[in-house]
Amino acid sequence: MEVVYRCCCGIDVHKKLIVACLNDGGRQELREFGTATSKIKTMANWLIESGCEMIAMESTGVHWKLLYDFLELMDLNAMAVNASHMKALPGRKTDVKDAEWIANLLRHGLLKASFIPSRKQRELRELARYRKSLIEERNRVVHLMIMQLRNPFSSQSKRGFPPQLLFDIGAVSDHCRCVC
Repeated sequence: MEVVYRCCCGIDVHKKLIVACLNDGGRQELREFGTATSKIKTMANWLIESGCEMIAMESTGVHWKLLYDFLELMDLNAMAVNASHMKALPGRKTDVKDAEWIANLLRHGLLKASFIPSRKQRELRELARYRKSLIEERNRVVHLMIMQLRNPFSSQSKRGFPPQLLFDIGAVSDHCRCVC
């Protein structure tokens, strides 16, 4: 089989553990790292010192995202691969040897990278999601305030509200729209 990457790395990402298999000219070196930033930096430095050309990891769960971002910041070439694509390839894939399997497939160019938007676009999406969550939270609080003001049986419901809001329920939502 044709060798596409002379030195590459397959990574199996878990919640508290990262297993990296460096394949350098057919020689494999397997190492385990923690998921703390200092441990990931140690792994990245090891890959840089080894002359790693490409890194591949499964894009399952959410744990790969932070690692991918970190490797990108360290100027390492990385790709996230769809797990179902790897399972469709012939050969044996076991949980124990995931990193080795990924490294071997990558070395021979058998992996197809998943689409990952640019860093700028990912940050913009994250900002949009955060804005949406803030708007939803504001709407939840406004709804709660209106429900408290409309309840005539609760003597405590009117405590803590500015007096002008107690007379006009519509002013509550107008006031909150102006604040945001």
